[in-house]
Amino acid sequence: MTAPAPDVPPLRVRDLTVRFAGITALDGVSFTVEPGSVHAVIGPNGAGKSTTFNVLSGVYRATSGSVRLGDEELTGLPPHEIAARGVARTFQNIALSPYITVADNLMLGRHRLTRSGFLAAGLRLPSAAREEARHRERVREIAAFTGLEGHLDHPAGALPYGLQKLVELGRALCMEPRLLLLDEPVAGMTADERRRTASVIAGVRDGLGISIVLVEHDMGVVMRLADAVTVLDFGRRIADGPPDAVQRDPAVVRAYLGQEAAAS
Repeated sequence: MTAPAPDVPPLRVRDLTVRFAGITALDGVSFTVEPGSVHAVIGPNGAGKSTTFNVLSGVYRATSGSVRLGDEELTGLPPHEIAARGVARTFQNIALSPYITVADNLMLGRHRLTRSGFLAAGLRLPSAAREEARHRERVREIAAFTGLEGHLDHPAGALPYGLQKLVELGRALCMEPRLLLLDEPVAGMTADERRRTASVIAGVRDGLGISIVLVEHDMGVVMRLADAVTVLDFGRRIADGPPDAVQRDPAVVRAYLGQEAAAS
């Protein structure tokens, strides 16, 4: 696939605090996602991972703190404005249109990049037809990159679970993001599906240079893919750094990985 060579800036999260009706879900969390890296956010259930993702994607509004993508302040922007600045997200639960084809699901990711107006598209004006052809070609490239090229004409809902998750990833890539938020991308997959998806994620980083924030419970995948790891527990950051160092951190072992991980 021809890489879009995006201008990928760092993501800087500073002192992020989120409170709901007096309950503190995030308490002064800070981390930096370096350009073109995979940065995992891990922790036990209730640690604040989903809240972090929801703030980064604009679903939740932070009580205080800052999220900046390069020089752009994302804090407080609605989801469509954050997406327009190059942030794409996948979800833990599959959120595809099951009855339309894989190709058309991927085309949904091109929506924010479409310049032709509704009238021009409806009248099939030459400019709109040319633009759609360019988007369809890009969809075919991304399908090939993710291993979906043989499934473009199939209804997305008819595919095995692991392939449906890849369609979600492909749709996010169709947005040409600078930052990709992956919420448990291998959850519920077979071992073969996990290996295939992890390989695609590594290819996104290595081949496209896109920054990735990854929430994932599969520690094998996290440790293989992540360049850096931030560990949350009860809404606070308890560790941050390279995977090997984080894995050995006593606070992480106690909070999340368990005593057996310390001996392994």
